Amino acid sequence: MKKTLLLFAFLLIGNLVASAQSADEKALAATVEKLRVAIIDANEAELKKLTSTSLSYGHSNGLMEDQKEFIRALVSQESKFTKIELTDQTIAISGDVALVRHKLFGDTHNKGKDPAQVKLGVLMVFQKVKGNWVLLGRQAFKLV
Repeated sequence: MKKTLLLFAFLLIGNLVASAQSADEKALAATVEKLRVAIIDANEAELKKLTSTSLSYGHSNGLMEDQKEFIRALVSQESKFTKIELTDQTIAISGDVALVRHKLFGDTHNKGKDPAQVKLGVLMVFQKVKGNWVLLGRQAFKLV
């Protein structure tokens, strides 16, 4: 009887831990979606809310931006996405840090340039701050 109760307790604790992880994964996936929409909409307030003041944002062409420059480029439409689709997304969480990988297929219409399509691999690093996931780092690379 004691062994059965002990086994039940371990299974219950295991389920609680798994539920907590999946809740964090769901919250992070929702944050990634909010960020995708905020980038397309060039929503300055939402972009500030979803990114860290210590942001390091790497583009596939080697350009690096901090939070202020990343947001300025979107709001000014120097960098303009008209469509972003994310596929093959994976999320790995370790404490208050998470890695998100996905493929990004999008349409851009950057200021002064013809419309173009982009196909990128992306690695994003998020940190949980005061219960919310914020983008701390991002690096993209061109898919062949």
